Amino acid sequence: MSGDLIVPDAAQGMVVFVHGSGSSRHSPRNRYVAGALNEAGLGTLLFDLLTPEEEADRANVFDIALLAERLLERTAWVREQPASKGLPIGYFGASTGAAAALWAAAEPDNAIAAVVSRGGRPDLAGDRLAAVRAPTLLVVGGRDPVVVGLNEEARRRLRAESRITVVPGATHLFEEPGALEAVAGHARDWFTTYFSGPREPM
Repeated sequence: MSGDLIVPDAAQGMVVFVHGSGSSRHSPRNRYVAGALNEAGLGTLLFDLLTPEEEADRANVFDIALLAERLLERTAWVREQPASKGLPIGYFGASTGAAAALWAAAEPDNAIAAVVSRGGRPDLAGDRLAAVRAPTLLVVGGRDPVVVGLNEEARRRLRAESRITVVPGATHLFEEPGALEAVAGHARDWFTTYFSGPREPM
């Protein structure tokens, strides 16, 4: 499957993006956040979770286990690349992609340094939430009350360190002036904080 990998010189870590339903690696919102992370010295991978044929079946778009499996495959690939080998890895998930990110982060042998969710549906990870070990930031819009409630519910099920950050005045897609910039700033700070630990073994 297609993807876009960027690893700045002396990168502090890698962030794998997990887009939501109806989106792709070309998502302008995710690409904006990825650019901000690159400027902060973080590597990024944006990739398509499904083939065009698979996307035609809407059931696949909401198959969190399938999406997480694809994410785990790409995570293993990132760990093998010379430019990113040994770097800590984080996940940035949006919408249903946040559930896939947390599902994958719950795998016992998948060491993930941090997870950030943007307007996500972490609740769709279900019972897997309790097994997540990575510090998790849930970013939601202040004018997206249903998703705020779902994120609060999911956070109660997380046992790892977690935080909910509300962007005032933002709706689900963070299209309001300054909203996406706020998301990028929160994500950058979260990842750089938790990427500062020891590197993964080579």
